[in-house]
Amino acid sequence: MYENEKICEIIFKSISEGVFTTDLNRKILSFNPAAERITGYKASEAIGKHCFDIFHTEICHKRCPLKDTLKDHDPVENTRVTMVARDGCEIPISESTEILRDDEGNYIGAVVFFRDISVIEEYKRCCDKTKVLNDIVTVNPEMQKIIQMLPDIAESECNVLIQGPSGSGKELIAQAIHNLSPRNYGPYIKINCAALPATLLESELFGYSKGAFTDAKRDKPGQFCLANGGTLLLDEIGEMDVSLQVKLLRVLSSGEFQPLGSTKTMNTNARILASTNTDLQVAIEERHFREDLYFRINVVNIQIPPLSERPEDIPLLVEHFMNLSRKKFHKPIGRISPTAIATLRKYPFPGNARELENAVEHAFVMCHGDEIKVKHLPLNIINKVANTKEFVQNKKSERNVIEESLMRNKGNKARTAKELGIHRVTLYRKLKRYGADICS
Repeated sequence: MYENEKICEIIFKSISEGVFTTDLNRKILSFNPAAERITGYKASEAIGKHCFDIFHTEICHKRCPLKDTLKDHDPVENTRVTMVARDGCEIPISESTEILRDDEGNYIGAVVFFRDISVIEEYKRCCDKTKVLNDIVTVNPEMQKIIQMLPDIAESECNVLIQGPSGSGKELIAQAIHNLSPRNYGPYIKINCAALPATLLESELFGYSKGAFTDAKRDKPGQFCLANGGTLLLDEIGEMDVSLQVKLLRVLSSGEFQPLGSTKTMNTNARILASTNTDLQVAIEERHFREDLYFRINVVNIQIPPLSERPEDIPLLVEHFMNLSRKKFHKPIGRISPTAIATLRKYPFPGNARELENAVEHAFVMCHGDEIKVKHLPLNIINKVANTKEFVQNKKSERNVIEESLMRNKGNKARTAKELGIHRVTLYRKLKRYGADICS
């Protein structure tokens, strides 16, 4: 018996993983050398203390795996938590628990195995960073500047406003910010503010208490609660009702909110990203958007140019979407003809990258050979390119085309932009470049 105990002690001290045992009240009974090395605490300092006094993880008093094991007697495997070492450094660890029984089968405590996964997470983060940035397909100088800024923006954890026309890649940029941020292991939640009426959107964001309204049979957490410790993307925030903007402002100011039908104030530390295809400056002037909310969400502003202003990206995006379509449709289509590429480059793509992706998928459906040709492209693209007068490259000719279109549309910029096949923001930019006299 003595020899067996000696062997067990040698194994306990030799294991490279941190190991400690506790009684039923989570008081530490033993603490191996690897646990000392990872935590910075000596066994003499840890033994007799509650485990949460040593580890200080973010889940110690919430959903503790050890507490669950002691309560339910079920093992928990590879739970990822962040502990605070003795020197104050945060260390990511993987934790597994198992119940302990005596010779008669009585529950007497638990054993916890844990290991430092800092190196693994750093390697994974580097790989994720490369993958995230590689997913943004572009050679456009303006887009390249955005990509170069993304790691710094992500690390800052400040609120970000992403603006650009529909289909230009706002969600892709938001996802990249989350994945590159320190919150990338937390939840990432997206909610479309334009898809829900104000009352329903309010309950989705803030949650509600049982009895708040007729069908509220139980408490329901809102997205601010669910995104705690992670990132919440408010897509199309420009469409949010003004009355709801006031409540959102409170969350951004203090992190506090109240679920519907509750008097209890809750807190969230979710990072807020917002995206919109609306010109918020115009919305503020028209009293559709609060100026104070705009300044809250607009700590960092990212302007994504429409695809019509970066035609050099079209061949790259076509190749990217062709790779996706090969897997989706299981067709061995290897290339696209130069004429088809030239046709796509002449098309203004009011639907931006999303419309281009749809065009490539359409071509895959129609093509039965190994090369996509012009005839395989959507008819609206073929007809638009055939019937639209292309802008001549020199500015004087472009200006004349814009002037003529404005005259035909009696100065209506929305109709002018639609006729020219460009986004309204692009038209405003061109008008600014040519001077105010063009509108007079």
